[in-house]
Amino acid sequence: MTEVTRASLPDGRREALVRRGILLSYATIGYNSLEAVGSLIAGVLAGSVALVGFGIDSVLEVLASGAAQWRLRSDLDPTKRERVELQTMRIIGLSFLALAVYILLDAARTIWNREAPQRSLLGIIVLTLSVIVMPLLARSKKRVARELGSGALEAEATQTSLCAYLSGIALVGVLLNGLLGWWWADPGAALLMVPIIVREGLEGIRR
Repeated sequence: MTEVTRASLPDGRREALVRRGILLSYATIGYNSLEAVGSLIAGVLAGSVALVGFGIDSVLEVLASGAAQWRLRSDLDPTKRERVELQTMRIIGLSFLALAVYILLDAARTIWNREAPQRSLLGIIVLTLSVIVMPLLARSKKRVARELGSGALEAEATQTSLCAYLSGIALVGVLLNGLLGWWWADPGAALLMVPIIVREGLEGIRR
């Protein structure tokens, strides 16, 4: 769909898309809040860099969803929409880069000190649920973003997709540590997240 077609959406259709986007944003905020609490508790108790990093990613996803709400609520004012679009992109981009810095430093410290995380059943449950839930939310949000023609909303939906990828990577690391005792798999899985996160962050702040 072209930008012209998107811009010429009937007002009723735009309003329906905005309402749907706001509901999806609330769903994301609610789930990610629970995900953040579960991941951070499990990560701290187990000493898992991957779980703590994933928990912080969930917190940043909540902040990004809040920025997306701001963008959605300004959609019906074309002048305000353009300004908020750019600001939202930068907020989301910076949130990605902040997460990348944290994971890089904490994973490097863990590898240097050879800190072995403990097994975490709670962490495995949280990550498994995220592998299922987050792709569903991401797909729905991308449909809304593309029809509205919003790069900021699409970037936030991409962050939700990334959350699903990160949960898969973290789950592999936690399982390898829990089943085989490979302590380095946990920080190694966390480090695999960094290039993906940095790329998304740079794309956001360059817009």
